[in-house]
Amino acid sequence: MTDIFRKLFGKKENPEKQIQIDMATTAPLSDQQISSIIAVQNLKNETKQLTASVGQSVGKQRDHNEDSVLALTSIISGSAESIPFGLYIVADGMGGHQFGEVASNAAVRIMGGNITKKFHSYLYNLPSVSLQESLQEVMETSIAEAHQYVQREAPGSGTTVTAALVLGQQVTIAHVGDSRAYSIYPDGRIDAITRDHSLVKRLEELGHLSKDEVENFPHRNVLIRALGQGDTLEADIFTIPFPQTGYLMICSDGLWGVISEKEILRCITEAPNLNRACQNLVEAANEAGGPDNITVILAQMIG
Repeated sequence: MTDIFRKLFGKKENPEKQIQIDMATTAPLSDQQISSIIAVQNLKNETKQLTASVGQSVGKQRDHNEDSVLALTSIISGSAESIPFGLYIVADGMGGHQFGEVASNAAVRIMGGNITKKFHSYLYNLPSVSLQESLQEVMETSIAEAHQYVQREAPGSGTTVTAALVLGQQVTIAHVGDSRAYSIYPDGRIDAITRDHSLVKRLEELGHLSKDEVENFPHRNVLIRALGQGDTLEADIFTIPFPQTGYLMICSDGLWGVISEKEILRCITEAPNLNRACQNLVEAANEAGGPDNITVILAQMIG
């Protein structure tokens, strides 16, 4: 773009010529000059790119952080079709339980290590290499391994886990607990992708609580499923399309349980980039009292 504008407006050489150039720039542009500028502005990135950002805070009322997060983004593009790859995990250690932060950290590290190890050969070797398991099987074995580790190494603790594996235009979710994944669209739609494994959600589904009662239920943080709890782990695992022209958001209840969906949308749409959007979300949760640890990941597909 620099070379094009040099051709359009000339190169600075000496004060006299500079005066002439400055005067010339005030003249109307020719059709050829306008066409050149439009051509530059209309250049599109032909490669699908996945981009992501993270925001996190201990909050205003906690003295330590039991949330853990992992965000990994990669892309391979060449003569073949581009392959966007992303792995995003949020885990919220169960408050009041021993080693809650140990459980959440182990969950993101074990799942992250297991999944990236399985995909390393597939992504970075020759195209003839194939993945031996389905994406849902990869997520299932990874979350089961993390569950067994937490039970063995940090008994009595537990953690939520919401993980999103992005490959191409698809997102495979592994979820247990009440951290959440959302699809967020520019038209204002916010769709919760995951279902809370909480006592209050179950009571709502059974018709024992109204929406108003849900908001004021005294035991909203009680989980009926968590990684590290129980002999077997029943995780929700499924695959959906990536929200095109929108955002994939994963967050702990320190965010979604504190600010409204309307406020979430405002924080994102008013931000110039994903990094600022994540900061806006964390700041909004803290301004609302910050009663819990806050973690958020935002991902977007560009191109």
